[in-house]
Amino acid sequence: MAERRTRCYHPQMAPLLSTFILPIAVAAVAVVLLLGLVNMMRGGSPNTSQRLMRWRVLLQFIAIVIAMTAVWAMGR
Repeated sequence: MAERRTRCYHPQMAPLLSTFILPIAVAAVAVVLLLGLVNMMRGGSPNTSQRLMRWRVLLQFIAIVIAMTAVWAMGR
């Protein structure tokens, strides 16, 4: 019977991404989201809300790319 192996394409990169970089990216998204909510609750500038929303979307995209890179680095 064929032996099924799981291998890591980049053994040093996977733990770095999943342990350090991904949580930082998720925390950045959470901070920008909270800043947007605070601005909205205080009745702040709509321009600031739009800018924060754009930053949040960009940071979410970066976090997803980092997560998918970590999954790829861990192999199948």
